[in-house]
Amino acid sequence: MRRKTRKVSLGGVSIGGDSPVTVQSMTNTDTMDFAKTLAQVRALESAGCDIVRIAVPTEESASVFTYLKNSGVVIPLVADIHFDYRIALAAVSAGADKIRINPGNIGDKQRVKEVADACRKRGLPIRIGVNSGSVEKKLLEKYGSPTAEALAESALSEAATLEELGFNDIVLSIKSSDVVTMVEATRIVASKCDYPLHLGVTEAGPAYDGIIKNCAGIGALLCSGVGDTVRVSLTADPVEEVRAGKKLLSALGLSKKGGINVISCPTCGRTRIPLISIAEEYQDRIKDLDTNGKSITVAIMGCAVNGPGEAREADFGIAGGDGFGVFFRHGVICGKIDEGVLCDRLVEETERYIKDNDI
Repeated sequence: MRRKTRKVSLGGVSIGGDSPVTVQSMTNTDTMDFAKTLAQVRALESAGCDIVRIAVPTEESASVFTYLKNSGVVIPLVADIHFDYRIALAAVSAGADKIRINPGNIGDKQRVKEVADACRKRGLPIRIGVNSGSVEKKLLEKYGSPTAEALAESALSEAATLEELGFNDIVLSIKSSDVVTMVEATRIVASKCDYPLHLGVTEAGPAYDGIIKNCAGIGALLCSGVGDTVRVSLTADPVEEVRAGKKLLSALGLSKKGGINVISCPTCGRTRIPLISIAEEYQDRIKDLDTNGKSITVAIMGCAVNGPGEAREADFGIAGGDGFGVFFRHGVICGKIDEGVLCDRLVEETERYIKDNDI
């Protein structure tokens, strides 16, 4: 059962409560290059991203939010602020839909109050972002290192600062480059408050390693009902973060946008078709396909003897023979296909299923 949390809203999208788990990413363009930043926001939006975060290093760069809104961007935009409260105030005025800060890095309580008051006036939530590099010195001395307990106490302390100012539209994130630390810290926080939680393993590495670390950490929490929005942080094109996040939610049955779930066997000595290359080609050809909210399960199996039966839960699929394949629907073989057009047939059937769902 999913953890019960309060709900916050930003730019027409909700986090927490009964809202679907959302997928986030962050631009990596020079924020002052407004045109490139716009192009990347559009690409993320097209990939299915729900919320986009943008680094705001100066007061001048905060005007990017005005530019993006005037350019017709509707996806919620989060201002990522470090240290200078005046930049946060500028981002609020420029049209950001949410502010990400660490109150402990903003300065004295009066400066935090100014940010909280500005967000309250505009109806904007604040995400408190805590990671291993932002843990207060007193907590490092108390725990000896940025342990899960130190991270959790830091996050809850920062939230308490906003609470004392009468501000409660809060999202918390507790991140670490260590998967187990991130999971343990998030579980501690989840047990002590009802704020919605943003999940992610920070500094996870390039695409392959990063996806594995993030899916291990985020997946463990989501499977236990913890988590309301996710970012799969990667040293890669941000669009890949979105694709990974969507795939993860789909695999856990948490996606409300549908998608294509590919099941395929690991191959064995009975395989007589180039199954690995067929699966890779199919994945590449359908990666940008919009399923119009439909959830589809497609099977790519190596053995015509066992494949259709093992994949009977799939909507349709192919299984290999010796130089040919069979096409099947829900485990029932419908006919043979030449080996050279197996992938073409799968793509055609996928597009037809999306169009009319009449199979």
